[in-house]
Amino acid sequence: MTERVLDRIMERAEEITALGPVNERLGRLDDEAAKVLRDSGMIRMLQPKAHGGLETHPREFAEAVMAIAAKDGSTGWVAGIVGVHPWEMALADPKVQEEIWGEDQDTWIASPYAPMGVARPVDGGYVFNGRWQFSSGTDHCDWIFLGGMLGDRDGNVAQPPTGLHLILPRSDYEIVEGSWEVAGLKGTGSKDIIVKDAFVPDYRAIEFGKVIDGSAVAASGHTNPLYHLPFSCAFPLGITSAVIGMAEGALALGLAYQRERTQITGTKVKDDPYMLTAISEAAEEIATSRSRFLDNACQMYDKVAAGKQITFGERAAGRRVQVRAAWRAAHATTEIVMRSGGNALRLDNPIQRVWRDVHMGLAHAIHVPGPVYHVSALTDLDIEPPLGPLRAMI
Repeated sequence: MTERVLDRIMERAEEITALGPVNERLGRLDDEAAKVLRDSGMIRMLQPKAHGGLETHPREFAEAVMAIAAKDGSTGWVAGIVGVHPWEMALADPKVQEEIWGEDQDTWIASPYAPMGVARPVDGGYVFNGRWQFSSGTDHCDWIFLGGMLGDRDGNVAQPPTGLHLILPRSDYEIVEGSWEVAGLKGTGSKDIIVKDAFVPDYRAIEFGKVIDGSAVAASGHTNPLYHLPFSCAFPLGITSAVIGMAEGALALGLAYQRERTQITGTKVKDDPYMLTAISEAAEEIATSRSRFLDNACQMYDKVAAGKQITFGERAAGRRVQVRAAWRAAHATTEIVMRSGGNALRLDNPIQRVWRDVHMGLAHAIHVPGPVYHVSALTDLDIEPPLGPLRAMI
């Protein structure tokens, strides 16, 4: 089944590429681009089998995202972001899983997870308010995960802070049109979301700390190692893999463009040893990003499959791999584009769009290097990192 997903993607690769400029003009995925993802089974790769999902290996999911992103960054980004959400939904109450997938197993779920809302406790659940940015693919989704903080009875953030992921149907939130005016990944339609006094039943809330510490998956009863991966490994699966896939697409476009190109000096690129060296180095940087990222996911999967726990230090080291892979791939993309001359930056040349998309993807919070590198170095030194923001993305 997994092979068929990738086969279906590659069968429609030319269509994905052709729809890239259309997605960018629309400011969201074109309906046909979304249909390609639905038809391929891409969004069901991490979905539970009980609800028509495939429960594939994380490596296979990441490779599928890379393949799509290499053809169009926005389509790959939505495939990765929306494709990860069924992984967490598998940890949610069976009642909400049935609400979402009971009638249509191809129902999509949006996010963001950033805790930008406050959930005030009331009888049977919460009254929820907030505004969020960056809800990728949201126009094609009928449900959403939204991050929030547990509030007190007055609507203030309760102490000590408790993070929640709350699950809402499309009728309970507003998508803010015109809120996604950006330089890259325009086709993702990552618009703002507003929630005003929405009632969220208890069973549609997940305590984020229980996702992080593994108690949520223990309560779910899932035995597939896929669902026992740390959140900090599973969440970036679709994000970092999309950036690496875009870089692979940039390399393919760059090679095609440079093959017959003659520089202003009259020297053909194929005869310029400096250009060839730069192209070769960029290719190897992208290949290294891919292999390190995939190996990290496989190593964690193998460890949980053997019944072992992933330590905090291993999670920190894994996040370092992810962050460095994204930055390495982005730097290589810049090298490819800057070596392609001024004509590569003309708007009718797809290389410049890939360059913009890669750097927009690099700007995601999951790729901020400072805290991750800080914490991973401390753990390498056998020093316990302090509680607080340093640990937030690990």
